[in-house]
Amino acid sequence: MAEKILIVDDDIDSLKLIGLMLQRQGYEVVAASHGGQAIARAAAELPDLIILDVMMPDLDGYEICRRLRANPTTQRIPIIMFTAKTLIDDKVQGFEAGADDYLAKPTHPAELASRVKALLLRSAAQRRTTSEGGSLIAFIGAKGGVGTTTLAANIAAVMQQKATCILADFRLGQSSLGLVLKAPRAVGMINLLRQAPTEISPRAVEAELVAHESGLRLLLSSARPRDSLLNVNLDSAVAALKSLRGLARHCVVDLGGGLTRLSARLVREVDQVVLVTESNRIALHMARELVGELESYGLGRGRLSIVVVNRAPSQAHVTWQEAEQALGHEILALVTPAPELAAQAAEAGTPMVLLQPTSIIATQMAKLAEELTARSAVLSANS
Repeated sequence: MAEKILIVDDDIDSLKLIGLMLQRQGYEVVAASHGGQAIARAAAELPDLIILDVMMPDLDGYEICRRLRANPTTQRIPIIMFTAKTLIDDKVQGFEAGADDYLAKPTHPAELASRVKALLLRSAAQRRTTSEGGSLIAFIGAKGGVGTTTLAANIAAVMQQKATCILADFRLGQSSLGLVLKAPRAVGMINLLRQAPTEISPRAVEAELVAHESGLRLLLSSARPRDSLLNVNLDSAVAALKSLRGLARHCVVDLGGGLTRLSARLVREVDQVVLVTESNRIALHMARELVGELESYGLGRGRLSIVVVNRAPSQAHVTWQEAEQALGHEILALVTPAPELAAQAAEAGTPMVLLQPTSIIATQMAKLAEELTARSAVLSANS
């Protein structure tokens, strides 16, 4: 497939000339003649590279560049400033706005082709590095209602503060994540899983991501009951999951409560599985059964972690030692109750760790995220 380049210039003759030069090099070309159109087209087309003029009638190239860099969907697209403004201060301003390269008009076709090729190669190398290093961490509940989604969202928010992170929800027709985070367009996952595996690529997945104010990018399922009736092609789900690995340093995956046909397939593809349970007799018994099932899939103790969430104070909770004995597995972390903060966070549409970053729960989540990140690094080094 030819690499796609978006050319942004209000001069129609320049658009045609640059477009022709690039088409002769085998690139696919799309164009925009003003700033608003450029921003919209970049988000819709997700080009492999943008060539951006500075002097535009509505938004100048610097502002366009800043807005593209502020949008998680377009922030990693390489940008060449291509302009008649050639002073050192102009170049500095371009690089400060987020441009990757700066090329003066007019230029020889060979130089333009060389700059484009070099930047595309560098961008591809960066994507490979992300793909090779990106981690997939799945959260699954021993049963429904143990706080799996809340835990996944908060861990993802902590990880996003240090590196890029995507939060993906595979609970078709049963998702509350989009509602909790007040995110629009909670249909990205269903749009993908209706496609054949061969049609699902990183670019297709990236087009379905929505941005959250926290900086997280979200791949969401809806709460529409009919979506849960979709007969999912498991190979399509695996293709979507694997594509996520190359789009961020970390991807946190919410698989919901219990084992399903879909989650049973996906846990085999991730780096780590975090099993979430409560510290009462019923939840621990169900978790013990699920541990046995997950271990039968080849998830050894280096890839399977257990987190106990005490969602409310109760005399029915057992001790840490009793819980480990009941599970036959060590517990990685114990999360203390924070029902009021959880309710406030849901009303605000933001994870608890961001609403009250100095709270006890935020400290616990930070330590857990750090441990999971460290385990991912060890797994990557040993793979």
